[in-house]
Amino acid sequence: MRIPQSCAECLYERQKNKTDNIGYLTEVKRLLDNRKETDTSPYMVYLFNKVHMKYFGETADYSAIKKQYNDLVLSMEDSLRREINSAEDPLAKALIMARIGNYIDFGAMSSINSDEFLALFRNTEMREDDRRTYEAFLRECCGAGTFLLICDNCGEIVLDKLLLEQLQKRFPQLTVRAMVRGGEVLNDATVEDANYVGLDTVAEIVSNGEAIAGTICEMLPEYAKEVLDNSDVILAKGQGNYESMSGLGRHVFYEFLCKCDLFTSRFNVPKLTGMFIEEK
Repeated sequence: MRIPQSCAECLYERQKNKTDNIGYLTEVKRLLDNRKETDTSPYMVYLFNKVHMKYFGETADYSAIKKQYNDLVLSMEDSLRREINSAEDPLAKALIMARIGNYIDFGAMSSINSDEFLALFRNTEMREDDRRTYEAFLRECCGAGTFLLICDNCGEIVLDKLLLEQLQKRFPQLTVRAMVRGGEVLNDATVEDANYVGLDTVAEIVSNGEAIAGTICEMLPEYAKEVLDNSDVILAKGQGNYESMSGLGRHVFYEFLCKCDLFTSRFNVPKLTGMFIEEK
C-alpha cells in the first residue's frame, strides 16, 4: 500500500512531536522525500528507527506499556472465553473480539484510552459485510491444512489466542502458526510477548526476523518466508500488516480497526470501524 503525501506528512509530524533535533528531522525528511513507490509506512518507520538509534542510541521503551495491556486483557481472558463459548457461533464471536484488540496500537493511535477500549466490547456482533467475508474464510479453512495468523499488538494477542482456540475446535486438521515481530518496535508483539500470554500453547510462534511493524516479504528470514509462502490460509491483523502486504497478489484475509485518516477515507467509514476483508 503506497504512501500518499498526506500520510508522509503525518509520519513526519509524528517524528517532530518526538524531538526537535534538526539533524534527525532532516534525515527523516530526506527518507520521506526519496521514498519509492513500493515503500510502505511500516518500512519508513523501520528506517526512522535506525536513524533514531544513530542520534539517540535507543528507541522508546514500550516494555511497561506492553506488559500493562497484556495483563489487562489477560485479566479479562476467562470471562471473554465464557462469553465466546456461550455464543451461537463461538468462532465468529472470537474473530470480532480479536479485531477489537487491534485498538491497542501506540503507532497509529494518537492516544490510547482503556475505557474506550473496553467500551468496544459492548458490540461483538458481525455486520453483514463481515458475514460475507466470514463465509469465505470458513470455506478456505475447511479445505486447508495450514493456517498462519500474522499478529500485531500486545494485549491484542490475548484475544488472538482465544480466536485460535476456537479455530482449532472448528478445524482440528489445521496446523496453526502465529507470526510476530523479530524485535522491539512500538507496542507490537514479539516472541517473548507471545510466550508471556500463552499464545505458544495454541500455535507455533514464528519470528519475522526484524523490528518492523509490518510484514515485508523480502525482509523475512528463510523459515518465516517458507511459512508465509506455504500457508493455505493467512489472516493478517492490523493496519501495518495490511499496508505492507496488500496489493502483492497474495490471498490474504485482513482484520483491523480503521484508526487514522488514511484508512477511514480508503474504506469510507468512521474512525474505529472494524474491517474484515479478503484479498485474492
